[in-house]
Amino acid sequence: MGRYVVRRLLQMIPVFIGSTLLIFLMVNVMGDPIAGLCGDKQCDAATAAQLKKEFGLDKPVWQQYLTYMGNVFTGDFGTAFNGQKVTELMATAFPVTIRLTIVAILIEIVVGITLGVITGLKRGRPVDTSVLLLTLVVISIPTFVTGLLLQLLLGVEWDWIKPSVSTDATFGELLVPGLVLASVSLAYVTRLTRTSIAENRRSDYVRTAVAKGLPRHRVIVRHLLRNSLIPVVTFIGTDIGALMGGAIVTERIFNIHGVGYQLYQGILRQNTQTVVGFVTVLVLVFLVANLLVDLLYAVLDPRIRYA
Repeated sequence: MGRYVVRRLLQMIPVFIGSTLLIFLMVNVMGDPIAGLCGDKQCDAATAAQLKKEFGLDKPVWQQYLTYMGNVFTGDFGTAFNGQKVTELMATAFPVTIRLTIVAILIEIVVGITLGVITGLKRGRPVDTSVLLLTLVVISIPTFVTGLLLQLLLGVEWDWIKPSVSTDATFGELLVPGLVLASVSLAYVTRLTRTSIAENRRSDYVRTAVAKGLPRHRVIVRHLLRNSLIPVVTFIGTDIGALMGGAIVTERIFNIHGVGYQLYQGILRQNTQTVVGFVTVLVLVFLVANLLVDLLYAVLDPRIRYA
């Protein structure tokens, strides 16, 4: 196991470098950071030259990237164009988005897996058909429509929640935004769990457990569900990074000042340091989540061993 973890960590290095290089090139080559600094009015040549020199934009792109990566490994993600450190923006944004992601993941796990188990065990029955139709509707509706609809009904019409999340962004306030963020993934988890349960319940080891006279709940939890969760865990693990990076719409709807909000502001103002810094951290989240998912395989299925 230890050798496998070391090998995976070494494999993450070129992936990390390649991902950050691609992001850096897309942001710096395809965009115009100076235009974002100057706002609506175009900078004169002297001011543009001074700004490029101040932020190191007058150097070749490859040299800019090497300088940036060297600073990243020392914990310096650069300075936003408003003079604020990107690490300070991260310190305020990431805790909020992490809480939002935790709420969304818990909803996916609890609701999605529960519905998937129920429909998988009752395949072809009315409850199975109803849940399948419901998940299909959820997948078909865009997230911004779901968010605006819940905000209008629960926040404005019925006054059950506040339409906008406060700056504290407590777990209680993030329940509805977390449901909106997890809605599409929840539908996929339900359908994936249903399919896996329905397939594995016909397996030999399940029939053997039933023939031995084991209690039904033990057969489902210890044998059927444990082996059926491998594809579900894979999806949820990769979905963690996607939820953190894809929270722009949800955070905009509910006025949550998290990672999505900062990325939106960075893209809108063409603030390259902010965008590249935040996306760099999200790449690390993706890589670590994938590693944890691979390690969980051995926990779920004892037959899996890592050399």
